[in-house]
Amino acid sequence: MQLNAPYLILIGDLTDATYAKTGFGIVHWRPDLVAGQLRFPGCEIDMGVPDMSVAEAVEAGANSLLIGVAPIGGVVPDSWWASIEEAALAGMDIICGLHFKLTDSPIIASAAESSGARLIDVRSPPANIPVGTGIKRPGKRVLMVGTDCAIGKKYSALALDQAMRQAGMKSTFRATGQTGIMLAGEGIPVDAVIADFISGAAELASPANCEDHWDVIEGQGSIFHPGYSGVSLGLLHGSQPDAFVVCHDATRTVISGWEHYTLPSLQDCIDLHILLGSRTNPDIRCVGICINTSKLPADERLDYLANLSEETGLPCVDPLLNGCGAIVDHIVQLYPYRATVHGEIRP
Repeated sequence: MQLNAPYLILIGDLTDATYAKTGFGIVHWRPDLVAGQLRFPGCEIDMGVPDMSVAEAVEAGANSLLIGVAPIGGVVPDSWWASIEEAALAGMDIICGLHFKLTDSPIIASAAESSGARLIDVRSPPANIPVGTGIKRPGKRVLMVGTDCAIGKKYSALALDQAMRQAGMKSTFRATGQTGIMLAGEGIPVDAVIADFISGAAELASPANCEDHWDVIEGQGSIFHPGYSGVSLGLLHGSQPDAFVVCHDATRTVISGWEHYTLPSLQDCIDLHILLGSRTNPDIRCVGICINTSKLPADERLDYLANLSEETGLPCVDPLLNGCGAIVDHIVQLYPYRATVHGEIRP
């Protein structure tokens, strides 16, 4: 997927940063690709990049308007379309990872046609995805799972993949959502796949590989989510992970947007994923916990992680605070027979 940077990231008038995760992900992992942010009056979110209008972004050399939000239901407010049309008329590509298709808007399609801009719908799965087979394939896989949505699964996968490669292991980040695909340039948006084929899409996204290679698979949704559990289960069964990492927010107690549902305990999360995941991989196990500690007082974060590690017996890290090295070390201990570390093949 060829995307034309730099991007002007549209976050409009959002007031909840949870739903700006696409924009924040691009800014964090590829800040070199970002020209600025487009915010409307009333927006309470700041990604820490320059504010720009469409005209200012064009003047600054921005090539694409990237819709940087992932709201409930996957739509944007009607009041945003004028800015999207302005960008298309100015010749900026429009990049969208939501559940609608840009080409379904005659106004946007006409504006793009008149200027030569491209309309890029990232959430477009490939055709002819098969039903999952459940047949075990070579290679190793680690899946990020979560106690909720927008809780750090993508960040954890990217950080773990980075740590594995820095340790000399063979590793590939496998994108399963719009932001991950924008970062990796490839992947399958599993939540846009017809339900019968989700596990098959997961099999395609993490194909057979050599035994010492690890696919680090971006998770989606949560098994415990009242709205999105279906995609999580399909991804779990199709990924057939040898290992999984639980992702959690240290201060969140309820499902975001579904506050009448409390979050599960970490142990309940581990136990249910082992129970359900063992259907397609009986050897599945939890290898670590990634915690977003950003809302804890700075001087309490490392102690919180250390106490949680002692309580669970697993490496507990904040990927953006102290990295995923401890989880990599644990994976090497559990799978020493084919792990490639620092250029050496373990027997």
